[in-house]
Amino acid sequence: MYEELIAESIKAKKLSHSPYSNFRVGVALLTKDNTMFSGANVECSSYGLTICAERVAAVKAITERHKIFKAVAIASSGKDFAFPCGACRQFLSEFSENMDVILVKSKRNYQIYKLQNLFPHKFIFKL
Repeated sequence: MYEELIAESIKAKKLSHSPYSNFRVGVALLTKDNTMFSGANVECSSYGLTICAERVAAVKAITERHKIFKAVAIASSGKDFAFPCGACRQFLSEFSENMDVILVKSKRNYQIYKLQNLFPHKFIFKL
């Protein structure tokens, strides 16, 4: 079902700019209308300015007027599955709480979760 998305996340991992940690992350994001956007992590020597692959792909989608996401595949160079960080969980949840999060080690080795299960209590700005 998600073969192309998984393959694209593995391909995107090669585009990572991670000279400090050498932790490469590639993402493929699927929108409501089945458009795919990819992204890779971009590190900065001031670590707080590093941009996660999930947000790179999401911002690309959003700026192309795609604001409802169905799934995201996340491939990393780590030995374990790489879950999205808290900031990325919050960011993604603003566009789809019910999206599938696919953690990828290889084309045949992956796990699928629902974002709402990984992040059940998102922050909601209310005055």
